[in-house]
Amino acid sequence: MAQQCLLIIDFLNDYLDRWDPKKVVQLITQTNKVVASFRERGLPVIWVRTEFRADLSDAFLEMRDGAISIVIEGGRGSALHEQLDWQATDKTIVKKRYSAFFGTDLHDYLTERGIEKILICGINTHACIRMAAIDAYQRDLRVVLLSDCIGSYDDEHSRVSVNYMRDKIAAVTTSNEVIASATMAM
Repeated sequence: MAQQCLLIIDFLNDYLDRWDPKKVVQLITQTNKVVASFRERGLPVIWVRTEFRADLSDAFLEMRDGAISIVIEGGRGSALHEQLDWQATDKTIVKKRYSAFFGTDLHDYLTERGIEKILICGINTHACIRMAAIDAYQRDLRVVLLSDCIGSYDDEHSRVSVNYMRDKIAAVTTSNEVIASATMAM
C-alpha cells in the first residue's frame, strides 16, 4: 500500500463563520473521524492555513487591489476552527496562495516521508482544494478527495471542480469509505 497522508486545508474561522452552521458541523465531524483514523494508523496529518499580514503586503492581487482583510495573522480569523482535532504534533503549513504547495515546504515534507498518496479535506473546493489537488497530481502523487469533507461557499463551482478532477486528477470517495477500508486493512 502506498504511503499516504491526510491534508486538511483552510478550515479557518474567518471562512467558516460565514457558512451555514449545520454544514460546518458536518464537515468538521467527518474530518475529525478521518483524522482519528489516520492517527490510529500512525499516518501523517497535515493542516494547511492561509494567513496574511495586516498590511496585505503578502496577499494575492485580488486581496490587495480590493483591500480585502481576511485571515489576518495573529487574529482569531486565521486560526483553525476550535472544534477541529488539531494537535501540536501535527504538521502545520501556512500558505499565501490557493495551492498548499506554492511557496511552502509541503513538497519537501512529503518527499522526505515517501508519501505517494494524499487524501484531501477542506475548503474551498473550487479554489484551494482544486489547486492543491492539481499541484499534487503534477508531482505524480495520487490524490483522493473526501467528498463529505470538502466544501465551498460556491456550490456550482464546487460541483464543476469535483467533476473536472474526478477520475483524472483525483479519485473521489467518502470519509466512511476511507475509514472502512483502513479498518479492513488492519
